[in-house]
Amino acid sequence: MDIISGQALVLFVCFVLSCFLIFSTTRSRQKLAPGPPRLPIIGNIHLVGKKPHKSFADLSKTYGPIMSLKLGSLNVAVITSPEAAREVLRTHDQILSGRTFPNTVRDINHHDISIVWLSPSSTRWRMLRKLSATHLFSPQRVEGTKAMRMKKMQELVSFMNESSKREEAVDISHASFTTSLNIISNILFSVDLGSYDSKHSSGFKDAVIGVMEAVGDPDLANFFPILKFLDLQGNSKKMKVCSERLFKLFREFIDAKKAEKSLRNNPKDISNNDFVDTLIDLSQADEAELTTNDIEHFLYDLFIAGTDTNSGTVEWAMAELLRNPKTMTKAQAEIDHVIGQKGFVEESDILEMPYLQAVVKEVFRLHPAGPLLVPHKAEADVNVLGFLVPKDTQVFVNVWAIGRDPSVWENPTRFEPERFLGKEIDVKGRDYELTPFGAGRRICPGLPLALKIVPLMLASLLYSFDWKLPNGVVPEELDMDETFGLSLHKTNPLHAIPVKKCANN
Repeated sequence: MDIISGQALVLFVCFVLSCFLIFSTTRSRQKLAPGPPRLPIIGNIHLVGKKPHKSFADLSKTYGPIMSLKLGSLNVAVITSPEAAREVLRTHDQILSGRTFPNTVRDINHHDISIVWLSPSSTRWRMLRKLSATHLFSPQRVEGTKAMRMKKMQELVSFMNESSKREEAVDISHASFTTSLNIISNILFSVDLGSYDSKHSSGFKDAVIGVMEAVGDPDLANFFPILKFLDLQGNSKKMKVCSERLFKLFREFIDAKKAEKSLRNNPKDISNNDFVDTLIDLSQADEAELTTNDIEHFLYDLFIAGTDTNSGTVEWAMAELLRNPKTMTKAQAEIDHVIGQKGFVEESDILEMPYLQAVVKEVFRLHPAGPLLVPHKAEADVNVLGFLVPKDTQVFVNVWAIGRDPSVWENPTRFEPERFLGKEIDVKGRDYELTPFGAGRRICPGLPLALKIVPLMLASLLYSFDWKLPNGVVPEELDMDETFGLSLHKTNPLHAIPVKKCANN
């Protein structure tokens, strides 16, 4: 009996070893993508720098459209071609839709509640995605808030009018953020949170940008988890301070809404409901799936994504147009032709402005709000362009680099909206050379609203005013430096003087 047991054990061990060897041999045949040589312990961290999107783009010129890096304990794959992006965002979308959580996101317990960070395979993610698609970004909901957006554009133009009378330079970043902030806050809470003439909305802007930088900045704690408690770069502290300011605001609105509902004769009256009202109703229903904490974190995602990215895109657009006066003149001529003496731009007018739409696409190409998108994660081993991407690898899709690839775009660093005229390329996740909003199941749910806000704000500014740079700055010398975070900001805010175009009003 002992002999039989011993033979069985030997056979079992041989079987396990055989399986291991077969697995190892199979996996070894699947080569990792090429990448730069790695140093002990730190791997390739020394090659990342303060602007990873640029560092990765430069490295990819040597190592190809899919590149392997080792950042401390983290395996990374960087994607820098439309073909590779298609495989990540479409072909293997299901496997590559996971997330690696930055420590800053864990610090506020956001990783297991957030629509941004949850796995698409989770019931909660599907529920949140459905809520946003149904109650925020459906065609009917977007159309229902059109009059409010028009009102906010008129307020923006009125503010610019006052600055024009005083011949004062305007902080385009602050003005566009205030407009975006008030649009989003009215959709969510039915109130204005920003003011053009005060620093109140600047405080919100600082909080939002602080969150984006804390999440997006390369952080040693993400590469070496043992260093987390030291917070060497201060990202955890920044994340907690900025986030708590926003959560405090959301709690105040939620509490006020609940108190208001309790005083109604019919608490379920939905005649004046905004999005928070809708979420509270869902949280108070039988077998509710939402808690107040869930609502706060859901609003956090929507608030940050809806304010920062839209305003940043408008600022980059104005900077590029001021740096390219002939392009600005051409865009204004089209707007003037369509609008005539009407006095204001409507959303329906944008459909008749192909050159303006091309300007917006060109801004998305050169200055995507998320230069590396939100990082994806491989949920299992997968093959991309013939290379193995192992399970748990973090995958960056460098849309900034793809937008500047000379093999894809002629004169890739020039601002030339004409490249899009007569072409069907769009930003809705079908053309992988231009995916600033991502694609597949992880595509930004706010895309329909962003494509309303950005061109309308830009057209309103160009229709009502001519623009000039202050202090004798010439277009060629306009500073275009970038600051990296989860979103890409202009390092030095754009200031420009609005000059009233009397013929239009």
